[in-house]
Amino acid sequence: MKKFYFLLLLLTSISNAQLSWSPITSIQANPGVQRFDDVFFLNENLGWAVNGYYSGLFKTTDGGITWTQQITNGQFGYKYFRNVEFINENIGFIGTLSGVFYKSIDGGTTWNAITNISPNPVAICGLDAVGTATIYGCGAYFSPGFIIKSTDSGATWQYIDMSAYANALVEVLFLDENIGFASGSNDAGAVILKTIDGGNSWTTLYNGTIPGEYVWKLQVLSSNTNIIFGSVESVDPNPGRMLKSVDAGTTWISKNVPDPDIQAIGFVDENHGWIGGHITGFYETFDAGTTWTNTTVGSNLNRIIFINNELGYACGTTIYKMTNNLAVNQFTEQARKELVVRVIPNPVKEILNLEIDFLGTDNLILGLYSQTGQLIKQLKKDIITAAGTKIYSFDFPYSKGTYILNLHTNTGRQSLKIIK
Repeated sequence: MKKFYFLLLLLTSISNAQLSWSPITSIQANPGVQRFDDVFFLNENLGWAVNGYYSGLFKTTDGGITWTQQITNGQFGYKYFRNVEFINENIGFIGTLSGVFYKSIDGGTTWNAITNISPNPVAICGLDAVGTATIYGCGAYFSPGFIIKSTDSGATWQYIDMSAYANALVEVLFLDENIGFASGSNDAGAVILKTIDGGNSWTTLYNGTIPGEYVWKLQVLSSNTNIIFGSVESVDPNPGRMLKSVDAGTTWISKNVPDPDIQAIGFVDENHGWIGGHITGFYETFDAGTTWTNTTVGSNLNRIIFINNELGYACGTTIYKMTNNLAVNQFTEQARKELVVRVIPNPVKEILNLEIDFLGTDNLILGLYSQTGQLIKQLKKDIITAAGTKIYSFDFPYSKGTYILNLHTNTGRQSLKIIK
């Protein structure tokens, strides 16, 4: 079942008001404070979830009542698991941010690395299976921008260079084997692309004007495929935003949301939906994003999916379930563990010296922003191969004032102010 094919019937506003989210407490909690990066269900009972930083895979056959851990934490050497997707109950894929792409043909019991994609993808940030044998992937949030495609259940692959449209892609979403969307970022800002020929050519539907922003997630309403939603991840003090198109992407409405690091987005109809991000749980709207209410449920959200008009799942600090009149389980939400960053000295003089304590293997985009959130320069792109402290030094030929240093890593974004 497609992640976005979920509306069997339009809900009335009365029944919508009864939908609620609750943490699933049966799934093993993360051994720390990082999140589950993805959740995928083939139907209302059969699903999988990956907890990214800890490289764990979990499977349920009863709609999340019980879970079996199929890949133990760190079994593959702590490759960062970003996403999981299955074509059918046997053939599935795990995309990582660590240069390895995995396939299973036995429902997730065993996995093998895919080695016949050229060039080898540096990271898989988005996956989407469509039809009976076609799967698309995209990457990477830290560049380059590319699409991968298989039409034979992952036996052979095509690599599509997307540098003409985007320098980073994080989401891919297809309506059928040929018509689909991809989103991410380019030099101008957040971007949404569309193809009608299976990825051979692309058209830009949306391009923002704030460098450093991403369209992180996309959703198309199956009841009306002219209606498209997107979540825009920004950098504080710029607000995160919700994008909405009612004409298949010809024009877009942009509305601010409470979290600059917005990622997850999901709507059950044109007006009623939820968003969430690294520092928030589920914010709910009944008026297409004009106003938002904090439900106080959830944290560190990355994806929202719907199985039908009254059943949905989401991933964050744990896995969450949406049903009608669902009692909210007790669960201790924990804030994401951020990296320790030391600026020596701060205030800065002519050289910006940084010490960053990395928790493990990682990817880093280090950006310098003005106090108003305008990108000044991307200072560094780096691949982190092991836990430990790394030292960076940069010339700082800027005028006196306050600046924002933004770190974009596998586990999210964080900012700190520096003064010259």
